[in-house]
Amino acid sequence: MVIPASLSRNVVETWGETGRRWLTELPELESSVLRDWELEPGTPFPLSFNWVTSVNRADGSPAVLKLGVPHAGHLAKEAATLEFFAGQGAVRLLARDADRGALLLERANPGTPISALVPTRDEEATTAFVDVLRRLHRTAPPGWPLPDLAARSASFSNHLRAHPDDGQLPRHLVERAGRLFDELCATAPDRVILHGDLHHDNILRADREPWLAIDPHGVVGDPGYEIGALLYNPDPGRREDELLALVPRRIEQLADELEMPVDRVVAWGYVQGVLSEVWTAEGGGTPGSRALDVALQLLPRLP
Repeated sequence: MVIPASLSRNVVETWGETGRRWLTELPELESSVLRDWELEPGTPFPLSFNWVTSVNRADGSPAVLKLGVPHAGHLAKEAATLEFFAGQGAVRLLARDADRGALLLERANPGTPISALVPTRDEEATTAFVDVLRRLHRTAPPGWPLPDLAARSASFSNHLRAHPDDGQLPRHLVERAGRLFDELCATAPDRVILHGDLHHDNILRADREPWLAIDPHGVVGDPGYEIGALLYNPDPGRREDELLALVPRRIEQLADELEMPVDRVVAWGYVQGVLSEVWTAEGGGTPGSRALDVALQLLPRLP
């Protein structure tokens, strides 16, 4: 096993000594899970915070093994979300071992993301996004073990406390986004189980359904939240005019296909754009991506 430096850095920065121990134990952990679940290892996928690799089950069927820091919370939310989705619009959860931080997931084949359709077939990509959204979103049952979307409001207030003066992310943008986020959550037409991180590279071409979502973060709240990230993806680091020019048509298409007021689509797009930049700052990065460009484009259209 060759552990990429980027994975090691992310894990240690996020989980400290616990993450460092997990990295040390990872080769043996993978071996034990492969043995116990009767899996043949394949090729690792691009990695960020978890070890993710293709595998084949004993019956020859393809799957994906995902290993993460046990009891850190992120894999538990993913498992609870996939359990709720039950294969409807998302890959299936095939097995779980919470103590070892292991998930066995259905593999989407051929696995091409809808980002491959952008920009030449962007309307088709947006329709695919909407179709997945319709299949995922159902009213949250009482007590389902996922956090409330409204808790993400803390990112705005935390950023404002940490940055009392204007910097690369002007305070008035963050203040407006924080107020609007709270208003949108308070006026949600329904409370559904949300994917929580739905964008072009988390929706893959599949055999069982035309498209399947992967890697949910899992929250409960307004279904409109999901559409915000669509407006500044894929590849938020790219700031070409050609990509920014797709936004107005996406807004109209989302409003039409989801039967959602345009003002609400615009509002969630603005909030998500600013929130993405706030998270970048929280992670020690430098704000200034297409997420910010989209937020500034939408600012004059806010209700």
